[in-house]
Amino acid sequence: MKPVKPFPLRPLAQALKLLSIAPFLMLSEQAFARIIDGGRPVVIDGSVAPEAYTLLNDAQLTANGANTNEILVQTGSHVSLNGSTVTARGTSDGVRLSQSSADIDRTTITSSGTGLSLLYNLSTGVASQATVTDSTIRGGDRGVGVGSLGQLDLTRTTVVGSGPNGVGIQMGNASVTAQGSTIVGGLYGINMIASGDATQPRNLTLDGTVVQGQSGSAIVVNDFGTPTSAADILIGNGSTLVGGNGVMLEVKGGATANMTADNSHLVGDVTAEAGSTAKVTLENSATLTGRLQNVDTLTLNGQGKWTMVEDSQVTNLAMGGGSVQFGQPGNFYTLSVGNLSGNGNFIMHTDFSTGQTDFINVTGTATGSHTLDIASSGADPLSNKQIHVVHTASGDAAFSLLNGRVDLGTYSYDLLQVGSNDWYLDAASKIISPGTDSVLALFDAARSVWYGELSTLRSRMGEVRMNSGQTGGWMRAYGNRYDVSANSGMAYKQNQQGLSFGVDTPLPSVGDGQWVFGLLGGYSHSNLDMKYGTTGEVDSFYVGSYATWLDADSGYYFDGVVKLNRFQNESDVSLSDGTKAKGSYNTNGLGTTLEFGRHIKLDDGYFVEPYVQAAALTVQGKSYSLDNGMTADGDRSRSLLGTVGSTVGRDIDLGGGQILQPYLKAALVHEFAKGNDVRVNDTVFNNDLSGSRLALGGGASMKVTDKVQMHADLDYSHSSKIKQPWGVNVGVEYKW
Repeated sequence: MKPVKPFPLRPLAQALKLLSIAPFLMLSEQAFARIIDGGRPVVIDGSVAPEAYTLLNDAQLTANGANTNEILVQTGSHVSLNGSTVTARGTSDGVRLSQSSADIDRTTITSSGTGLSLLYNLSTGVASQATVTDSTIRGGDRGVGVGSLGQLDLTRTTVVGSGPNGVGIQMGNASVTAQGSTIVGGLYGINMIASGDATQPRNLTLDGTVVQGQSGSAIVVNDFGTPTSAADILIGNGSTLVGGNGVMLEVKGGATANMTADNSHLVGDVTAEAGSTAKVTLENSATLTGRLQNVDTLTLNGQGKWTMVEDSQVTNLAMGGGSVQFGQPGNFYTLSVGNLSGNGNFIMHTDFSTGQTDFINVTGTATGSHTLDIASSGADPLSNKQIHVVHTASGDAAFSLLNGRVDLGTYSYDLLQVGSNDWYLDAASKIISPGTDSVLALFDAARSVWYGELSTLRSRMGEVRMNSGQTGGWMRAYGNRYDVSANSGMAYKQNQQGLSFGVDTPLPSVGDGQWVFGLLGGYSHSNLDMKYGTTGEVDSFYVGSYATWLDADSGYYFDGVVKLNRFQNESDVSLSDGTKAKGSYNTNGLGTTLEFGRHIKLDDGYFVEPYVQAAALTVQGKSYSLDNGMTADGDRSRSLLGTVGSTVGRDIDLGGGQILQPYLKAALVHEFAKGNDVRVNDTVFNNDLSGSRLALGGGASMKVTDKVQMHADLDYSHSSKIKQPWGVNVGVEYKW
């Protein structure tokens, strides 16, 4: 479409009409505006020289890539700005809508007054509406002004009120939605005031949007002493409020503001002056860090969290699955609540050594069930005094410790209710903490690790007899499960998997019988599971040698093993406040076993093999610490194990040189070592696994060929302190 020619001069009547419909415009600024009065839609582009426009009586103007001066749109008219630039002259509004609408896309609007105004006509009750996308609007006084009943939708748009007292958006009883946008004011980011039809609501919705007041509050709600409808504010999807004075929401002049934060993380204060009302809701994991001054109601839903920065007061606190955090470690605050309801969690800190603590004081009625998540520590309390953490004036509220305890050093402590309205941390009631459990279990596990690895050698006796006089190599895969009960002074479950390998060869005959000498090596990994999700790991690397003597005529045999281990230990402690503590250390172990027995042949290939065994192990002592401050010091750990048992089996000739040897075994095992002291902080514990247990098992060896033998073995043992629900090892040997 061709550009429209400049409008010719109008008679005096036209000028009077202009003045009558725009009394708020200065004649000197609009006298030379081009007037579009109804009629056919007008389209302009970049070929038209900049000028001001006035649209009347359902007029329509479309600017595509055009440069214009201020644009006045009124009485049902509509303007579309696409990729254009609007630069207002003097203090005129860049784009002013009165009972009209605008679609603004990829456009820049600049004014020293207000960039974009949406006016409300009191006499007709008709408002204005604008949709702005991917644009920039700048005003000296206001970026955007929205009158009563106005509707403003911003998408990926920047709005700036650049003056020292400028406002990004000033809105009356209107509706503003901003998505992915930025709103900045020299004083306030957004100023919500009562205007026009005061009975209409004020709605502000921010979606992924930043609002900043450079020297004042991010959002202000002010009714100037004449309260009207409440202002409803939704802060969603990662929106941010920044106040140059540290205040993100300020409510004054008798106004009422309801602010909901949804999945956003806000830092700043919420303040309400006397006579004004602020209600704040956090939901969908939203967080708020800052002061709440004179806030009437705080509602914490769906894991919403408020982090206090000082002693605070809230008239009504409604907990709907959210939490209150009392500052950071080292800070101790008091929260005074008029009325407490719902179900929530309070994240607190307490120092037993000084008596300092966070404190909840409900001056009215407290109802619901609430948990206290009190920070854990690796250090022990210095006294057994009680610490007062909650007081309520009335109500049937219940308080308990999150995870049922608080871990403080060596022990875990409980919450004690005194009377109906007070709760104390009770240092006198204590159980071993998860950190202590992990220390005791790791220092103890080396013994079961060592014996679990050794079981693969005991099961090889049948193979050695089948292949006397030959050199060969072997490999074993094995797994074991051990359950250590609290009767031993600790409690844990251990799962071990490993691989052993070795080579042995017969030695020249010396006297009666045959000697076999071998070297071995291997690796095992053990997982330790303790209460409350605490775990440990032991990686064991080992080398050793063994010697076996067999007298085929008499059936007597002797077996001896020496094994050196390197244990790499790690602990991962789950504490009562949900945090983790870790620690690691390395130790060495040296042990030996001596076994003597006799293989007695019976009729039809049956045999019985009674034996006795002695085993001794010592594991290096070690001092280490967890990263939460807990210290551990283990003495040298010892084990002295005696075993009396017997194996019953049968050699079955399968023909072709193949021999199958199934067997059953039973033994009585006794641990003689009692004193294995471990110091946790300043408390000494004894890892005592002494006592007897019954061991049962079975398996089979098979000579497949003259060069290949196979083996499988199952084990079980039980006592009041330790049991082995299962143990299995399988392997193969090749002779050459």
